[in-house]
Amino acid sequence: MKSAGDKTTVMDMFEKGKVLKICAPMVRYSKLAFRSLVRKYNCDICFTPMIVASDFLRSVKARDSEFTTNEHDRPLIVQFAAHDAQTLVDAASVVAPFSDGVDLNCGCPQRWAMSAGYGACLINKPELVKDMVRHVRNQVDNPNYTTSIKIRIHQDLRRTVDLCQKAESAGVSWITVHGRTAEERHQPVHYDAIKTIKDGVSIPVIANGDIKYLRDVEATHQLTGVDGVMAARGLLANPAMFAGYEDTPLECVWDWVDLSVEQGTPFTCFHHHLIYMLERVSSQPERKVFNSLSSTSAVIDYLQSTYGSFVFTDLTTGPRWPPYFLLWASYAASTLPLHKHSVTMTLQWTAVAFFLYVEIGLILLLCIPFISAKRWQRVFHLRVWDWMSRFWNKVFLTMVIILIVLFLDAVREVRKYSAKQAGADSKLQPNMFDHLHMKLFRAQRNLYISGFAVFLWLVMKRVVTLINQLASASATTVEFQALADSANQNVEKCMKENERLKQTLMEGKGDKATAEGMDLLRKEVEKLKGNLKTAGDSLMNSQSEADVMKKQMDGLAREYERLLKEHQELQNRQDDSNKKDD
Repeated sequence: MKSAGDKTTVMDMFEKGKVLKICAPMVRYSKLAFRSLVRKYNCDICFTPMIVASDFLRSVKARDSEFTTNEHDRPLIVQFAAHDAQTLVDAASVVAPFSDGVDLNCGCPQRWAMSAGYGACLINKPELVKDMVRHVRNQVDNPNYTTSIKIRIHQDLRRTVDLCQKAESAGVSWITVHGRTAEERHQPVHYDAIKTIKDGVSIPVIANGDIKYLRDVEATHQLTGVDGVMAARGLLANPAMFAGYEDTPLECVWDWVDLSVEQGTPFTCFHHHLIYMLERVSSQPERKVFNSLSSTSAVIDYLQSTYGSFVFTDLTTGPRWPPYFLLWASYAASTLPLHKHSVTMTLQWTAVAFFLYVEIGLILLLCIPFISAKRWQRVFHLRVWDWMSRFWNKVFLTMVIILIVLFLDAVREVRKYSAKQAGADSKLQPNMFDHLHMKLFRAQRNLYISGFAVFLWLVMKRVVTLINQLASASATTVEFQALADSANQNVEKCMKENERLKQTLMEGKGDKATAEGMDLLRKEVEKLKGNLKTAGDSLMNSQSEADVMKKQMDGLAREYERLLKEHQELQNRQDDSNKKDD
């Protein structure tokens, strides 16, 4: 069922060849927040926890605490524990407007349930089960509202098949079979018994028991031919199991935190679910610390500090959670035996690592050989860099100070976790060794990241300075080369003039040659006179300026001598006054 206006029913979901994935009814656990979580990860149908029908009808408090739902919580099956037909019918009538079906618990093996006439004791009362199913089908005013039962098997499987056939004749919608007897707990599931029951009825059958991974769903379907598979403990340990995850992904943990906070889940339930989710992906020391937390805020702080956004796990067997390839991964793989511990990065050190990658990228970019220093200088002279250059020195010094502080903090952490006292504590409490070892590795990783970040930051500053200096030197060299070329051209021109003059004087004949030579000499003399006059004017101007300066210096000398005399007179008067006072 996809929406309130959609006519698709739960029974329409049982398509041939499709295996429905169902969240089992779990006391204290399969409540609204958890159902919302597993629905995000490909769960088709969800059950509520088992509700005692008589208490549900008698107590408003029980109804408010045991049954909560919302418009997105569909398809939803409400499971009741009852031992008489009318009580079950009345309870089903109350929840029918807010759910898609009701399920009768005939499989709970707990002593209190069986002693009260609920649960697995009902598999020995097939006529009562048949009567209860018939009453619900006849009295709930909704033809699409399903009525199902969840059972365990008998030692004599013929009794189980007989029970299922009588329930089918009463109109039961489907049957969920837990493949163990009421006395069995952790023994292997009897898949052959489930297959026999499936072959003995024509209604859909759901298999339940030991479903821990998505591959178990298909394997159970192949073994038994059932129409769906129900999981309980497997979903507790990994709510994303039906989406194909081998272990709880990090995003699923944070989804649970968000849903729990949003819906006001009690702390005990919130904490217990996380204990199950983190059991496979955390070390024993981490579980010990986590299990001792006593508030929602403490749990969230622990998750942020221990399982931050970037997670890298066992490098020898592959990551359990989505890996982010970090700079220190190769070092970790070669130096530290992480085994089953998670090596995490907080947001702070993730930012520092990202900054380190940016530095490496910029330095590599600045060192690209086919981009000349002049081109980089033109890039540096863009308007955006002119605006940023006003703050460059302050930013540079600020980053240096921050990175040095982080480096010193990492040094402190390394000394803390490698101290003799820490080693002594780990010997007194052996289970602390792995935890301390992991803490030491994190501190060493942070030390390397901050140290390289400081070093590369200084290197990058120096590289930019050298690029600018090289570009300036290249520009100066070009200017000098242009001046040298101009001087060479002038020299060549003068040499040509002199050569032409020499030829005219020496090769010419008669008065004509002499006249031409004299004319050229006269021009050269006039040119030289002009240059001499210009030099003389400059010299005279300089002499005048020197005279003015000399007069000013003489005036200043006289003024200085006058002031010196006045000072001497004042000093004498002061001495005479001091003598009279004495």
